[in-house]
Amino acid sequence: MVRRPIVADKFYPGSKNLLEKQIRSFTKENLQENALACIMPHAGYMYSGAVATQTASSVKIKKNIILLGPSHTGLGNRFSIMSKGKWQTPLGEIDINCSIAEIIKKEYPAVKEDETAHAYEHSLEVELPILQMLSKADFSIVPLVLMPAEKSEYEKISQAIYNALSELKIKDETLIVASSDMTHYETQESAKKKDALAIEAILNLDEDLLMERVKKYDISMCGYVPVVITIMAAKKLGAKKAKLIKYQTSGDISGDYEAVVGYAGIIIS
Repeated sequence: MVRRPIVADKFYPGSKNLLEKQIRSFTKENLQENALACIMPHAGYMYSGAVATQTASSVKIKKNIILLGPSHTGLGNRFSIMSKGKWQTPLGEIDINCSIAEIIKKEYPAVKEDETAHAYEHSLEVELPILQMLSKADFSIVPLVLMPAEKSEYEKISQAIYNALSELKIKDETLIVASSDMTHYETQESAKKKDALAIEAILNLDEDLLMERVKKYDISMCGYVPVVITIMAAKKLGAKKAKLIKYQTSGDISGDYEAVVGYAGIIIS
């Protein structure tokens, strides 16, 4: 199966040339860290493309990418994976890493094969052209769409990811990418305050504090589940620190500060 793009010409240009030109316009020469994971936003490139691109350009894009995103559609299983086929973007096709995906499913069977969850979900798709543009070589992906559940289930998914990378001996050849926007449709002042609380928890690699603050302060961070699992998995892989690469809101682009969405780019190493 080839999963074809569904937000080309909506979230980003559908033309290869225009897409490459837009991503280049966001790119800065950054020191590339040998990171274990990163967090990238997934809105239209006009709004979040600079944050996503500058984050991706701050890490070495590795041979294997485990891509975790939230479900905006509500379709499919709670934890949905694709373990075979390809994903297509205007920049070409990307293979799914069957070996990693099959082990994750075996290690935690609640992660189920489910193409319907991916068919109309944009949170993973929008990261791929940026990663393709910045990668020095082809890479494979493991796409996972995740819905809210209990912390114990997040722990099991993170352990399944760790076990798969350990079994295949590819821990050093794999980058975990969590896809998330931050606060949605609040004033600039409110969004920045709430997002600062969430970002602080992430920078401390404290998934419990992140979950606590998301609930306590009603932070509408759509991808907090992928971020929680990413923190858990990265720590199992030896993560010691996290760094904020860039934060901005849609208001910084549009000039409308009454109902903004926040975007944060963070790397974990």
